Amino acid sequence: MAYSDRDGGRVYFVIDMKTFFASVECAERGLDPFETNLVVADESRGKGSVCLAISPKMKSLGVQNRCRLYEIPPDIDYIIAKPRMKKYIEYSANIYEIYLKYIDKNDIHVYSIDECIIDVTDYLKLYKVRAKKFAQMLMNEISDTLHIPSTCGIGTNMYLAKVALDITAKHSPDKIGWLNEQKYKDTLWDHTPITDFWQISTGISNRLAKIGVKTMRGIASLSEDLLYDVFGINAELLIDHAYGREPCTMQDIKNYKSKSKSLGSSQVLPRNYDFVEAKLAFTEMLQSGCYDLAKHHLVTDLVVVHVGYGFEDSIRQSDRFSVRLGKTTNLYSEMVNIVMTTFEKNVNPLKLIRRLSYEFAGVIDEKNEQYDMFANLKKIEKEKNLVQSVLKIQDKFGKNSLLKGNDLKKGATQIERNKLIGGHNSGE
Repeated sequence: MAYSDRDGGRVYFVIDMKTFFASVECAERGLDPFETNLVVADESRGKGSVCLAISPKMKSLGVQNRCRLYEIPPDIDYIIAKPRMKKYIEYSANIYEIYLKYIDKNDIHVYSIDECIIDVTDYLKLYKVRAKKFAQMLMNEISDTLHIPSTCGIGTNMYLAKVALDITAKHSPDKIGWLNEQKYKDTLWDHTPITDFWQISTGISNRLAKIGVKTMRGIASLSEDLLYDVFGINAELLIDHAYGREPCTMQDIKNYKSKSKSLGSSQVLPRNYDFVEAKLAFTEMLQSGCYDLAKHHLVTDLVVVHVGYGFEDSIRQSDRFSVRLGKTTNLYSEMVNIVMTTFEKNVNPLKLIRRLSYEFAGVIDEKNEQYDMFANLKKIEKEKNLVQSVLKIQDKFGKNSLLKGNDLKKGATQIERNKLIGGHNSGE
């Protein structure tokens, strides 16, 4: 009997690629991730480098995911694969194309680079197939075509499908788990730790523990008034999830439009920088951010800056401040003096700096660009044309095809950052 027939509602899959980055590296080498000791890490950053992924074989030996290289037992021989984000994105796109062979894009939500949520309700009827068999077919095609193993959660709503993936599937021989509301209550109401459940963070878990709750059954048994007193409006989500309910549908996701937008970037510096070096690195970041704004035809009037100091050098670990530009723009020349003057006033010049980040808050379409009456509009238009020319060249030949003199100075980071995707090596 198909799950949709049993429950009379919708059926969702959440399909996740198992240890995705490590599995891609094994696939590229013609190796079986279940028989190969492999970690994905940038060895050039030293033994303290974080492993972005480890193969299932490494997990079976007791090695923890997201460990550091020095934490791996010395008696284990393993391959170190340098991260290649461009390659992982390529594999992710190929997996998405497999889904599109059978499912319309409007019924697929890309949750992350290695995980998708799919509303399969209508396709079970179309292909006259049961949910588990359909899931296995998709997983087999991904494995046969790309040699990437996967797991799948099946549920009568998206929340149950996600929980089935995160908790149930890992204990199933075929790596497929399924839940409806009744099975959820029968099998997982007393499951611990409660942080295994989607959207239950350590912070929420600690607040629940203070009122004597450690399980989903405990949440369901509490007074709703008490939950609203403790969690405010977020209590509504906790109550629904305690019973295995989720009103959000795929159509709701597709129709959602964010009320506010922001754009930003951050970096952990390769070592503790002094004040002068940190200023150089931040001006590089600011210019790169302005290019990103221009590329997406966005403007802003507010920049939020965060500076993290070297741990061994400061009791106060960070400073955070906002800069109002007095204009709505995406031009570096219109931002740099204002932002860097505020940077100099707010950042302690005697402390070493390890982390830098910025956020352009409340970005809007560039048609809302605004300057004061003293602005040199011809100069502004000339700079905007120059920026678009730079973007075209970088898009065709790579970001490092055009650089500023500052990018070649000691302590500059932009050349290396241009090789990254999502903060990790692109593989180029």
